[in-house]
Amino acid sequence: MDNDIYLTKHFRTYQSGEAIDAPLALFTDHVRQEWIDYNGHMSESFYLYAMGEASDALFRYVGINEAYRASGSSFYTVETHINYYQEAAQDEPLRFTTQILGLDHKRLHFFHHMYHGQTGNLLATTEQMLLHVDMHSATTAPIQAPVLSVLEKIWQVHKELPAPKQQGRIMAVPANNKA
Repeated sequence: MDNDIYLTKHFRTYQSGEAIDAPLALFTDHVRQEWIDYNGHMSESFYLYAMGEASDALFRYVGINEAYRASGSSFYTVETHINYYQEAAQDEPLRFTTQILGLDHKRLHFFHHMYHGQTGNLLATTEQMLLHVDMHSATTAPIQAPVLSVLEKIWQVHKELPAPKQQGRIMAVPANNKA
């Protein structure tokens, strides 16, 4: 994404004392023309791209901005699982929710749901595990205190939510499958 476009996006930042939504609802978008594939609907790779935008909304919310990254700190994704449920066509509205599933001083585990912005139908989900890194040394590093504090507040609320049914799914063809 062009950095100027990224900088002009309107992401919300957590304000001390505000109520934490369970799950968070930080991002909406629409299916862009360049996301449409040869089948006439949103291409599979752009589901992940859109989920990445929802992740950026989470990062901004907790205080990860240009200054944070310029200090050499960031999160890197180490694992992603996507489930696709329904197609989305050009210009259709998208709505995302985010649930923190786990947190420690170096790891963040979260889950996005992507919904159709008008019908409310579930379009896709993604589960992601991220590591906090020191980009100068290319090693894991503790999450900086102000960001960790906000993530801990969210985690305290979100750990009471039920786990998404898609969490931890394993992909496999059963050995006794006779198809």
